[in-house]
Parts: sequence; C-alpha cells; structure tokens
Amino acid sequence: MPGTRKLGRKTDHRMAMLKGMATYLLEYGKIETTVTRAKEVSALTDKMVTLGKANTLASRRQAMAFLKKESVVAKLFTEIAPLYADRNGGYTRVLKIGPRRGDGAEMAIIMMVDASAVYDKKPAKDEKSAKKSKDDKKTDTADKAEKKPVARKKAAPKTEPAESAAAEA
Repeated sequence: MPGTRKLGRKTDHRMAMLKGMATYLLEYGKIETTVTRAKEVSALTDKMVTLGKANTLASRRQAMAFLKKESVVAKLFTEIAPLYADRNGGYTRVLKIGPRRGDGAEMAIIMMVDASAVYDKKPAKDEKSAKKSKDDKKTDTADKAEKKPVARKKAAPKTEPAESAAAEA
C-alpha cells in the first residue's frame, strides 16, 4: 500500500526527501533511485498530476504547498497535466535496473510515461541571440588577428631593505 513505507527516516525527513524527489521528477522527467523510494515517489507524483488536471486555484495552491519550486508547479499545470488529460492514472513508470554496486540495494529508474514531448526539448535560443553570438565570434577572431603583441618593460630589480637604509644614512 503506497504511503506506508518508512524508508529508515523520521516523518519530516522522509516527507522532505519525497517532496524533493517528486519535484525533481516533474522537472526533469526521470530519476534513478532505489525501488522502494521510486514506488513512493510514483504515488505522490501521480497525485500531483491529478491535481494539475483539475487546474483550479485550490489545486494549484495544494501543488505549491507540496512541490519545492514554483517553476515546476507552472510546468505541471501548463505542460504536463494537459498531456495526460485522457489518461486515468498511471502517469509514472518504475523500471528495475539491478543492484547498486556499493551496497547491493535494488535500483530503479522512475520516469514519466509518454512525456518525451515535454522533457526532450532542447533549450531553444532566440534567433536574434543565436545570430548575435555568431556575429560576436566573427568579430572576436577578427580582433585577434588585428591585435599585435605588446612589448613589456622588465621591472627594475628589487633592492634589499638594509642596503636602502644604509644608502639613506
């Protein structure tokens, strides 16, 4: 039954960890963790997506109280929840990947189902900024070609404090 695993932590620590993992999962679409944690995060994330599908002020406030980042809440309500409008639950998938090398704990990858449209996006640059950066590169190379090395003067040798004191006296 979801929500009953203690995961070896006190309640406050456990909830903070699970909220952080749910936030990360909604932000990036995939997490690698232990199987038991993945199952707990899956249940909580499914509840958040269901809140996102409701798309009311009350559901937005509940999501904001649970998730750690305001940008993730906005992404949940604008991009993720509309993607699952026709689906009745099962928004996450837990894939077992074998034991962890250090301690042998059973590992799993938890991911959002059918969400490649949301998470596979590359950060798009504006055409103007991309063009500007290309122009900057051209001018930088031209500037390097025009600049000539400047001859530097060598510093005067330092004198010992005892010698300068004797010279003054």
